[in-house]
Amino acid sequence: MSIRAEQKEKTRRAIMEAALKQIGQDKAFSNLSLREVAREAGIAPTSFYRHFQDLDELGLALVDEAGLSLRQLMRKARKRIAENGTAIRTSVETFMEFLNTNPNLFRLLLREKAGISQDLRQAIQREIDHFVSELTEHIGAQANIRGHDLYRHELVAQAMVTLVFNQGADAVDQSKAQKKQIGEDMICQLRMMMLGSELMAKDDVVVVS
Repeated sequence: MSIRAEQKEKTRRAIMEAALKQIGQDKAFSNLSLREVAREAGIAPTSFYRHFQDLDELGLALVDEAGLSLRQLMRKARKRIAENGTAIRTSVETFMEFLNTNPNLFRLLLREKAGISQDLRQAIQREIDHFVSELTEHIGAQANIRGHDLYRHELVAQAMVTLVFNQGADAVDQSKAQKKQIGEDMICQLRMMMLGSELMAKDDVVVVS
């Protein structure tokens, strides 16, 4: 990479970090101004446009980063699961690790999921759909998929991802002790979901549209 390209990437990174730094308990990404972000990044407002077309494009880059960070952690979690087999606890602990190290990235996903930008809403939904798809495959791999089972696995995966997302919203601004308790509650709730799914399969309950 040339020195110029290196400097450009460094400035782009500074803009992204400046935006994240300003997101907090009382301020959403949609409330940021380009001038605020530029000032925090130490650049002129006009220089912003050399790196991003607008704030929406910056938001999309941050959503991509959030998804990448979480996927990298989940890959590590899958290795840990393969070693000790505690899938739900390991997955929840991995998610809480992401929450602790990337709180503002999670706030971005949480708030802009129902925000005013359609592009951001769609990008966040794609990330959520990706995790639902991966979880559906994981659940299916633990059982012999028969006919309606695949649909049931997808419903369970959707419910689990929704639960984790909502519990994360409750946990993100809590104390360490409160986060730990929310994590334990989440593990219990997810296990109950899995048990319910297994009982449905045992009783051969078919969910139809």
